[in-house]
Amino acid sequence: MSTTTNASLQPISSLSAEEARTIRYILMDIDDTLTTDGKLSAESYAALWKLHGAGLVVIPVTGRPAGWCDLIAREWPVDGVVGENGAFVFWEGEGHRLAALTHPDAIPNSDRRLVALRDQVLARVPAARLARDQFSRLYDIAIDFAEEEPVLPLSTAQKIEAIFEQGGAHAKISSIHVNAWLGEYDKVSMAIHYLAERFGYDDAHDAASVVFVGDSPNDEPMFAHFPMACGVANLLTYRELVAHLPRFVTSRRSGAGFSEFARVLLDRRAS
Repeated sequence: MSTTTNASLQPISSLSAEEARTIRYILMDIDDTLTTDGKLSAESYAALWKLHGAGLVVIPVTGRPAGWCDLIAREWPVDGVVGENGAFVFWEGEGHRLAALTHPDAIPNSDRRLVALRDQVLARVPAARLARDQFSRLYDIAIDFAEEEPVLPLSTAQKIEAIFEQGGAHAKISSIHVNAWLGEYDKVSMAIHYLAERFGYDDAHDAASVVFVGDSPNDEPMFAHFPMACGVANLLTYRELVAHLPRFVTSRRSGAGFSEFARVLLDRRAS
């Protein structure tokens, strides 16, 4: 179900009170959506707490690894976290026990096919390097092109993506990494599955109750699927690479943009 088009990108200030009061689920990317220059600011972290305190269901949906998601599920004001581009969801259950839901198609990143593609990338793109968080990943390979210096051009990220895809893997470009995995899943399918299993969400009727906030090409499936999706302003950097833009966009970038989104949403709900 795709209701967004390139005619989208209305300012988030155009969100109506009626639309805001329909929203129940707040999903968001992490890197360069919640974070700014690699740091989680007090402003964006406070926005998470405000959304959580308003009784909304708050779920990061990220390409970050299992190791990070364990911490996020336990220590952030969230109702779960979708990690490694949809391979799993972690959440804190009763007794502070970590609960997990793994996609049935998730294939460990030790699979020889994915390892061979990783080695091809590192051999054919000399400046490419594994992401520093690779040691805590279970299902995907992350190639860093912009998290650490030297920052590589977007064309290099596209070349890396193409090598993985030509080898039969799925690959997505985020603002910092190229993530690659085997298995038929993505952020959208796992987010919908988790919302349905845990909260009784019905995607055929409830899509307008979900907002996803993101910033980069790997968020495009979420932008395409959820009609109330929102981009932070730095999404415009990748505008030519995103066929399905979100309906809304903030005026501010990264974590400040997420805080702007949260403020507008909560103000409209209260009006």
